[in-house]
Amino acid sequence: MALGILRNVKAAFTNLNPDKVRASAHRELQIGLAADSEEAYASMEDALLPAGSEERWRGLGQLSRANGKIATVPDLVFYEPGVPAPSYGFTLHAGDLARTVDEVLDARPELELALAHQFPPFRDCVIERIIKRTARENALFSVVTALPDFVPSLIELPWAVGEFASDTAFLTINQVRMSFEIAGASGKDIGYQHQKAEIAAIIASAFGWRAIARQLAGKIPLGGGMIIKGAIAYAGTYAVGRGLESVMRFGRKHSNGERRDLFDKAYDVGKAVSHSLTASLRRPVA
Repeated sequence: MALGILRNVKAAFTNLNPDKVRASAHRELQIGLAADSEEAYASMEDALLPAGSEERWRGLGQLSRANGKIATVPDLVFYEPGVPAPSYGFTLHAGDLARTVDEVLDARPELELALAHQFPPFRDCVIERIIKRTARENALFSVVTALPDFVPSLIELPWAVGEFASDTAFLTINQVRMSFEIAGASGKDIGYQHQKAEIAAIIASAFGWRAIARQLAGKIPLGGGMIIKGAIAYAGTYAVGRGLESVMRFGRKHSNGERRDLFDKAYDVGKAVSHSLTASLRRPVA
């Protein structure tokens, strides 16, 4: 059984190309700044590229001061609070960067990897979004493949579902993709060689999550097992994602206790997500 799963995972790796993630992260962004004083410009630059950060020396060349006017439209334009921002611009709240980051990512999600790779203030939020998105995708896969009338073409997932011989292969490959994205969002190099230790850990942990899912799902009658499977897929992926972030950003591996705490905290969220997904999938199409 274990050998069969490993073969499925190996075959599934053909669907995963880190070059796409690398290209997204390495897209060199041009950022316009609009302010009414030298002090305000310096404050905005410090907010986006903190002093002492590795990104500052190369990132300052990507910032252009516009003295309140933007001659051309770069990828993003940030305005000092109090300076009117057009529809394509964003107010840079230096004292509340989380607000600015959320506004930018909500409006320009396609730039998330590049922003996090090049500008450290975006990393926390982007990585959080990557982890939760991947956890939700894995919960969705676990739920829909347990439905008797499952139709792959009716759901949105990052892979062609029919190409995977097992749910373990799908969940594992999606977590590997997440490792590439978290590496990019952490300002690290991206690729199989660079993330080989993390990939090995993901593959090893897949057997543990699979065993837990089978053990719990088998005890829940009347279709409740799919909710448990979805919750475990969500919580397991969330715990893996947080572990990857800790290693890639801070160089520290989580202890077994920390991993368990992360899993337990995410499990109830995973149940709620799985309930919601199940209800939406079973809702009649008008």
